[in-house]
Amino acid sequence: MLIPLRLSAQTDEQLMQRSARGSDRAFEELYSRHARRLQGFFVRRLGSDADLAADLMHDTFLRLYAAREKYREGNCFRAWLYTIAYNLLKNHHRRNLMVESSPTIMESEIADDSNIEIDMDATILRNALRHALSRLPEPYAMLFSLHYEEELTIPQIAQITQLPEGTVKSRLHKAMTIIKTMIKQYENY
Repeated sequence: MLIPLRLSAQTDEQLMQRSARGSDRAFEELYSRHARRLQGFFVRRLGSDADLAADLMHDTFLRLYAAREKYREGNCFRAWLYTIAYNLLKNHHRRNLMVESSPTIMESEIADDSNIEIDMDATILRNALRHALSRLPEPYAMLFSLHYEEELTIPQIAQITQLPEGTVKSRLHKAMTIIKTMIKQYENY
């Protein structure tokens, strides 16, 4: 007799298969695993608009839930989830013709006097990177976010964005070149 694994021990793909067969508990487990990170993705892409990010995160899961029966074994769950999120974000940008603004830069707290220089250097670099990312053209910023922040692979990003893998690689390279150029002024700090 086979004993089913606890939901928390199952992969995302196994949970999505169970959800496709009608398990709301499996879907709730997926939500608890991915909601916070997905909302962070939206916050970073929307210039810190937490309310809109929460709305888009919920919309993503609502669409995922509505389409759960279409999930096919062998498909990568995260790629499917971020495909939905990516399309919602594209539609939002199209509808609102949103002008990107620089995110608010938060001050870091320095915990120990002996590490003041290290902490200040890290803060300067972090703030420079945030500023550079806020000025990165949207197609490059989106790819950067999917790869370096959401840790999706090149093939997954190509699937999500419906771009050839070579285009994804070249745009990621271009994004890194732009960022390096923008933060080059901080290399002597």
